[in-house]
Amino acid sequence: MKKEDIQPWDWQRILFGEAPPEFLVEVFVRTFIIYIALLIIVRLMGKRMGGQLTVSELAVMVTLGAIVSPAMQIPQLGVLMGILILICALIFQRGLNLTETKSPAFEKISQGETQLLVKDGRIQLDQMAAAKVSRQQLFSALRSENVYNLGDTGRVYLEACGIFSIYKTKEPAAGLPIFPPTDDAVNGYAQEMVENSRACATCGNVTNSADEDEACKICTAKTWISATISVKSQLADS
Repeated sequence: MKKEDIQPWDWQRILFGEAPPEFLVEVFVRTFIIYIALLIIVRLMGKRMGGQLTVSELAVMVTLGAIVSPAMQIPQLGVLMGILILICALIFQRGLNLTETKSPAFEKISQGETQLLVKDGRIQLDQMAAAKVSRQQLFSALRSENVYNLGDTGRVYLEACGIFSIYKTKEPAAGLPIFPPTDDAVNGYAQEMVENSRACATCGNVTNSADEDEACKICTAKTWISATISVKSQLADS
């Protein structure tokens, strides 16, 4: 569009663009056809497309959005071209899934692998850095599962699809509290101080040493806080 073709307050252009108003009816028909085709294609891609997306599935969903928009809005393009590209996306996705099934090495490259973020109440800092997950993201995921102390966690995995798998210990142990310090009880559970125990504020390692300047044996950090243990509070029984 040339500069001289742009006129201020040209409501015909603002509302309808260069297409005639009748094209809105065609847009409705195009959208309906593409919507039905998109539902069919996504359904054929499998149930995973409706759940937590993997990297490749997310890429497909973004691609689908780019595919359907022109076929619905641009008069010069027909809907058959959009449907053909949707079918191509289906073939690519199915082919990728088949290759991943037959080749574990290719699956690891395309999807990544599960990473261990917490082991026996201690944060695995190298895995956290590799996964690009912050401590607050980890703590938020734990709190959403009613875990408020690292001593209550046996394992925390970050799955390849990006979700956290949290496995609690059978019995609570002394560890690093992970809820805001202004809360003295959360969801019926409180934290009691463990005498002569300190937790590393960086990795959650617990020690009984009285030397406050001692470096953590796990991560070499020197910031310590009092270790606590989760106990049932009166709030839970009321």
